[in-house]
Amino acid sequence: MKFYYVYILQSDSDSEHFYTGFTEDLDSRLKAHNSGHSPHTSKYKPWHIKTSIAFTDRKKALDFESYLKSASGRAFAKKRL
Repeated sequence: MKFYYVYILQSDSDSEHFYTGFTEDLDSRLKAHNSGHSPHTSKYKPWHIKTSIAFTDRKKALDFESYLKSASGRAFAKKRL
């Protein structure tokens, strides 16, 4: 069974910075963020996974990622995740 992951990273260098993303390979994606391959996260590396959620449906995972990036989704994540 294939899984799709929505994840929230928290910066180790500045705990106030978070990043939300989607991937099919969580371990390699975290390594990419921590090695500076993503311009959106390279400034605040290193990162650790604060929350990850596995989905079996790709569209539902992408929809949830989009929701978490919205204002109400950020409020939800801050309070619940």
